Amino acid sequence: MRGQTEKSILEPKLQRNLRNATTDAERRLRLRLRGRQLDGCQFRRRPPRQSARKLPNDAERDRFLAEGGFRVLRFWNNDVLPQTQAVADGIHRHLIDLAQHHPLPAPPLDGEGEETP
Repeated sequence: MRGQTEKSILEPKLQRNLRNATTDAERRLRLRLRGRQLDGCQFRRRPPRQSARKLPNDAERDRFLAEGGFRVLRFWNNDVLPQTQAVADGIHRHLIDLAQHHPLPAPPLDGEGEETP
């Protein structure tokens, strides 16, 4: 996805602080999603822009992410904390459904894959 990092927060220290300032629910769910544990799928952390400046409404942000090839699923912290495995199972069901409708893998991100002359 183009523009994955907001230019106004390119300072490494700020980005590191934003990555480390995740909620308990984000940390707990991340443990279930990291390392390609769900059918070999890779998940990304939320982009730092969400914490760095005034946010557009959710529909705008979802549209922007969808244009970049991302899918957005939203869960409440009070659902993730007591029911982490149930949330991970819901994400897994979504992946299975997605794979049935889109059998081809996504194209590589900018800078990944084979070089073209």
